[in-house]
Amino acid sequence: MKKRTLVINLDLDETQINTIKEIIPEWRVIADKHSENVLEQLSEAEVILHWKKAIAPTILEQNTNLQWVQTWSAGVNSLPLATLKERNIVVTSANGVHAYPISETIFALMLGLTRKIHTYVRQQQAKLWHHAHLNQEIHGKTIGIIGVGAIGLETAKIAKAFGMRVLGVRHSGKPTDDVEQMYRADQLAEVLPQCDFVVITLPLTEETKQMFAAQQFQQMKETAILINIGRGPIINEQDLVHALQQKQIAGAGLDVFTTEPLPSESPLWDMENVIITPHTAGSTEHYAKRVIDDIFLPNLQRYAKGELPNMNVVNLEKGY
Repeated sequence: MKKRTLVINLDLDETQINTIKEIIPEWRVIADKHSENVLEQLSEAEVILHWKKAIAPTILEQNTNLQWVQTWSAGVNSLPLATLKERNIVVTSANGVHAYPISETIFALMLGLTRKIHTYVRQQQAKLWHHAHLNQEIHGKTIGIIGVGAIGLETAKIAKAFGMRVLGVRHSGKPTDDVEQMYRADQLAEVLPQCDFVVITLPLTEETKQMFAAQQFQQMKETAILINIGRGPIINEQDLVHALQQKQIAGAGLDVFTTEPLPSESPLWDMENVIITPHTAGSTEHYAKRVIDDIFLPNLQRYAKGELPNMNVVNLEKGY
């Protein structure tokens, strides 16, 4: 009888691998970040830690054992969700591990644009001493957090430390601490005109795709700054470029894009009122520890006892 198999599709610390083996001592545990080296094991795996697009054909065409996938990212829009749902495969995400690094990135972008740090960096490179018409600050302003999950909640907490008025948008509209007023997604038009900063922290779903287009940019203040650390396709990029060029909004801090890497011909690269980061907002020295220790191991302990994972279980129909 073949051993039950767990494939870890990345390199983990030896200590973490040993901890996993202690929980499932009778299993075969394979760890290799190079998917091509473990195709045979992937075709037999009951559990996979870290889904990669490259493994999809092997999994979907050959594997009949798969029961559970733990992703390495919070977003799951790149997975074949419909097929996984049809096969009753449980998917758990890395949702929650990004709250600290991404909220820090959000404020780095907000502060960078408000205090013109990006402009001063360019001037430093040119050895140019110029005030650059610096005149904005964050304290006392209104921030709209579009998608109040773990990242949004941490962002709201930090915003309160700046004395900001915090508005939130979430699917349920349910109120929460540190958000003064919560709205539903269908009330977005009420939120945007109030905001000095609009922060998108949404997952990509059919409902959120192209959620921000020309109409939404027209509803925003001319002095407003847009931050997107969710997913690129949530924004109509062409409409955003137009809004920035026509000064319908004051600036944008963007970590995600419709096409990644962002094509060199994109006008966004050369805009003085835009800061671009290469989809790195969630990067942190603690990433692996948080995914493994805080999410995967507790779920694995349940699974080893014959119970289903219950932490960060993705609703495959909703896509988050």
